[in-house]
Amino acid sequence: MTPQFDVTPKWRASQLAFFQRQFFRSPPTWTRNDADLSGKTAIVTGSNTGLGFECSRQLLDLGLERLILAVRSEAKGEEAKKTLLAGQKSSRIPIIEVWKLDLSSYDSIMAFAERAKSLERLDIAIHNAGLLKNTFEANNLTGHEETIQVNYLALALFTLLLLPIMKEKSVSGQPGHLALVSSDTAAWTSFKKRNSESLFASLDEPESYDGGDQYSTSKLLGQLFLTELVKRVPSSVAIINAPNPGLCKSNLSREITNPIQRIFISIFFWVLGRQGSVGARAFTDAVVKQGAESHGQYLEDGKVQPMAPLVYEPEGEKIAEKVWRETMNELAFANVADIVSSLSR
Repeated sequence: MTPQFDVTPKWRASQLAFFQRQFFRSPPTWTRNDADLSGKTAIVTGSNTGLGFECSRQLLDLGLERLILAVRSEAKGEEAKKTLLAGQKSSRIPIIEVWKLDLSSYDSIMAFAERAKSLERLDIAIHNAGLLKNTFEANNLTGHEETIQVNYLALALFTLLLLPIMKEKSVSGQPGHLALVSSDTAAWTSFKKRNSESLFASLDEPESYDGGDQYSTSKLLGQLFLTELVKRVPSSVAIINAPNPGLCKSNLSREITNPIQRIFISIFFWVLGRQGSVGARAFTDAVVKQGAESHGQYLEDGKVQPMAPLVYEPEGEKIAEKVWRETMNELAFANVADIVSSLSR
């Protein structure tokens, strides 16, 4: 059943609504008096820089006991760890660990999940890492286009492998929180390949590649996946939601190779973007204050809001089912169907 919103999906997807959010709204701020994370453990991907780093700082300020920095570069992760520890004002020293996670590699994701089984508890996971590319690049391990591989397929595998661990490692009666970072742009994709016989195969075609639209499509796939996932996985396993930080000053354009495009995008981000610490508050809010009512929902500025309009249309429901089937087939090597079945019971 579609939840009741204070705006329509179509309005929320409009450019006017976007600028209204950017300039007149922001995610809520939480302090230790509002939320105490003492004794809790969190995983944050893409946490050596940008929003992931700022969110990590905020979680530590709320008393988080153990933080796993899930990063592709362990050297950069160690630098982030030093900075985070140096900024601690409390006499209590948190445990911060740097774990390797390469979202371009299924093997790396599976190894990370296997390592996570050793944790005594796992209360929070925030999947923040992603990329934006202006040129087509096929993943040399899977053959899929790299944006779809990292922003969507890796997200799906990471989620499905981590959920049973979160179920096992959470405190009884207190389900963990899993935030799958989303974006305004999910509503803006043209999604011309929506009627293709194979969605993933069509998105791997270099001839029709558009970097901006591919990024938006990857975020829409994440929303469609979430709607299907929560039909099968209850909030008693983990509260899964999709916070949107808004447009933020970040290094998302780091993969843009065209210098003119990179300069333009960077200026756009820096003129209109929120500070990273502000955008990161959306992640923090999603995992420390949002309850079961946010399960399977998209969050903006601390409120449940509509996803892309397509999600609520009959066509979108059929596409979501197709995305789910193709995802299950793609990730069958990890026995994801069995995992989902076990979580549904």
